[in-house]
Amino acid sequence: MTIYLDNAATSYPKPESVYAAVDCFMRNIGGNPSRSAHQRSQRAFETVYQARQAIAKLCHVRIPSRIVFTSNGTEALNLGLKGILKPGDHVITTSIEHNSINRPLFKLSQSGISVTEIGYDPLRGLDLDALSDEIRKETRMIVLIHGSNVTGDVLPVEKVGVLAREHGIVLMVDGAQTLGKLDVDVEAMNIDLLACPGHKGLLGPQGTGFLYIREGLEMETVREGGTGWQSDSMKQPDILPDRFESGTLNGLGIAGLGAGVEFVLREGVDQIAHKENNLIQELWDGLEGIAGVSLYGPPSSSVQRTSVVSFNIEGLHCDEAGSILDDAFDIQVRTGLHCAPGAHKAIGTFPEGTVRVSPGYFNTPEEMRALIEAVGRISRR
Repeated sequence: MTIYLDNAATSYPKPESVYAAVDCFMRNIGGNPSRSAHQRSQRAFETVYQARQAIAKLCHVRIPSRIVFTSNGTEALNLGLKGILKPGDHVITTSIEHNSINRPLFKLSQSGISVTEIGYDPLRGLDLDALSDEIRKETRMIVLIHGSNVTGDVLPVEKVGVLAREHGIVLMVDGAQTLGKLDVDVEAMNIDLLACPGHKGLLGPQGTGFLYIREGLEMETVREGGTGWQSDSMKQPDILPDRFESGTLNGLGIAGLGAGVEFVLREGVDQIAHKENNLIQELWDGLEGIAGVSLYGPPSSSVQRTSVVSFNIEGLHCDEAGSILDDAFDIQVRTGLHCAPGAHKAIGTFPEGTVRVSPGYFNTPEEMRALIEAVGRISRR
């Protein structure tokens, strides 16, 4: 039986309700959300709106229309960065970001936007004093991940939010590894922009995501087109979410995403976090006792973290270790740099990378023990 442990990339399996919602949309609804007056279109609109409401509830967003649907988390991050930043602006980020932040910032840096990276120490965490020292009058945005997809570290977003709000700086957070696993309150944490894919902790289909935009925050569009609203005008509508949702939405994907978020709300984020933390703790304790295995990231269950464990086996490239786990033990993990080269530089695993194990809500302690046994056998070869 295959053991899937790559939930940090894409959660699998999905709740049965997600499969049912996608199938129902395709078979029984099928219309274009808000583009027509007929019943199928109206039902599609209602499905999309219900998903928007569910996400708003999960993230403590007062106005659901502030949730803008995107094709994934990367598109949401690009929209936030390019909709806010202009030549002459300064943006602060960290050295352990995913390339979905690194690469847009690199391109923006070539067009008159300056970027400062704050170094990240795996032992001491994010240096808030260093971050504060880098703020200047041109600083327009702070953008950072909430949880590392390499080590599981959770960054102090709430403290950064206080700092950003004191200086009138936009705070954008990448919630790819934490939404659905940790409580995220955009109001309490002073988050202005929250980007997230739908296919990870929210348990929805691939090809879905969203960007939360704080009320009163003005952003430029990066794409224009049909919205089904104010079609007599050549100007893109100002009203949200239409302003940033040109073209036909991924109705069936959003139907599945809504079902995934509803599942998370029913189960409870605390319950999901508790189960995944127990899996991570058992995994960490077991791997720590194997000679030749190096572990990276926060070890203690008392420390808030995401459900990710990275490790290497002495004398074996991570890609080879991952292939052996897949071929010989039918255990599926992720290997390499995980699109976050800076995080690997911080923990000393660049350029080779690590084996990354990321359990999800549907994994079991027995599966953790199977992985531990497999790694033990590989290390003794």
